[in-house]
Amino acid sequence: MKAGEIAAIIEELAPGHLQESWDNSGFTVGGAGREVNSALLALDCTPEVLQEAVERGTGMIITHHPLIFSPLKRIAGSNVVERMVETAIKNDIVIYSAHTNADKVLPGVSGLMAARLGLVNVEILDKEEGGDTGLGVVGDFVKPVSFSEVSDLVKSRFSLKSLRCSKPVEGQISRVALCGGSGSSLISAAMKSGAQLLVTGDISYHRFLCEEGFMVMDIGHFESEREVLDLLKDVLLKKLVNFEVRISDNNNNLIYYY
Repeated sequence: MKAGEIAAIIEELAPGHLQESWDNSGFTVGGAGREVNSALLALDCTPEVLQEAVERGTGMIITHHPLIFSPLKRIAGSNVVERMVETAIKNDIVIYSAHTNADKVLPGVSGLMAARLGLVNVEILDKEEGGDTGLGVVGDFVKPVSFSEVSDLVKSRFSLKSLRCSKPVEGQISRVALCGGSGSSLISAAMKSGAQLLVTGDISYHRFLCEEGFMVMDIGHFESEREVLDLLKDVLLKKLVNFEVRISDNNNNLIYYY
């Protein structure tokens, strides 16, 4: 099967043209015309994921985060990305990613977060003009809950031992905004939506100073996005017969906690 046929299935869900201008979703190593025998899914293409693909004879790696963000001036093995590109080329491995295009559709990364928390009336938070796509989502709890209940729920549903948050709001929380990955740029949109809480990752220190009646909760970048791999796997397997699609055994957080 050609790699482009695999990508086309993913882009039925998350069209490539939706990606942000700074993004580099799509094919980064190899192209749509390459014949591939199986696909390995991971949030990031790391040396461990790539080695797993080499050892298993996998022809295509599909990731959420692109391997190449900035243009490479040379491929000389001088850094980890250059070395992985060299390895992929030598082993005829195609690398493809669905990043912000998978963030900006309702069934995508942020929508999965909302489903995990059991929210209702879920819609795109920061809609693009003239469409039903955009970054983040916002939704409601079936019934208002306290901060401690939200905290326990988030830790339970996202398998967290701890989380970072701003000063807890007083009273009940009924409306929640969410954004997978780095979503602090959506704080204003979350407040305008009527949400009392934004759940996301990669929040910098000073963004934890919030307006009265609003708070932010940082659950981590990897932790907020990892479920997208199950979505991509399910989407592919519904259309593919006799084609192996599996999530990498080395799909690990780039951040280590001690």
